[in-house]
Amino acid sequence: MIDPLLLSAFFMGLAGSGHCVAMCGGVASSLQLAVKNKQDARSYTLLYNLGRLLSYSLAGALVAGISATFASQSILISQILAFISAFFMILVGLYVMRVMATLNWLESIGKIAIWQFVVKLNRYVMPLDSKLKALGYGALWGWLPCGLVYSALTWAITTGTAAKGAAFMACFALGTAPAMLALGLTTQSITKWLNNQVVRLVMGNFLVFYGLYLLTIAVRNSLH
Repeated sequence: MIDPLLLSAFFMGLAGSGHCVAMCGGVASSLQLAVKNKQDARSYTLLYNLGRLLSYSLAGALVAGISATFASQSILISQILAFISAFFMILVGLYVMRVMATLNWLESIGKIAIWQFVVKLNRYVMPLDSKLKALGYGALWGWLPCGLVYSALTWAITTGTAAKGAAFMACFALGTAPAMLALGLTTQSITKWLNNQVVRLVMGNFLVFYGLYLLTIAVRNSLH
């Protein structure tokens, strides 16, 4: 039986993949220009997305492992983390519906705290003349400041263990994969469907209501 938490992570990635296309679409499309052979271009695109998945999984393992250490020592910390994850789920829903730019501030923090240092490693994977570099390129861009990814990480911190945090973020990455692969392989019907206004409203509302449900649970647990 599929873990509902992992299924939620996949859906969260799928719902927000239109944002992923906006953030990383140019990078994914550039793989087509970097490789002349169409078969190699497919391989490079797959490896790029595998690199993203590995970086997301590593980040999930780190935040979940660290938070689990603190949460095990204090019920209060565990309750605070539950409130944070519910709050960010609501923000993601509003962002997916494009009602509010609720995650831009997170990306600004990420640029200062992480990306300005990570982007310097770009010189080690350019030019993209090998499959190993394509994998490294994806792993590097997996650390691109992204409010959607950061929101998923706030949920990963409540999973309880580093392994579960890694699995959660891996499922999130798989949710973003259809749109990213479609873009990289120049079959963009999936990305058009995900950016459809009705689809965004349905997915966004689901995330908002799920966030409210999580918030209700967090409040109830804090009162007991």
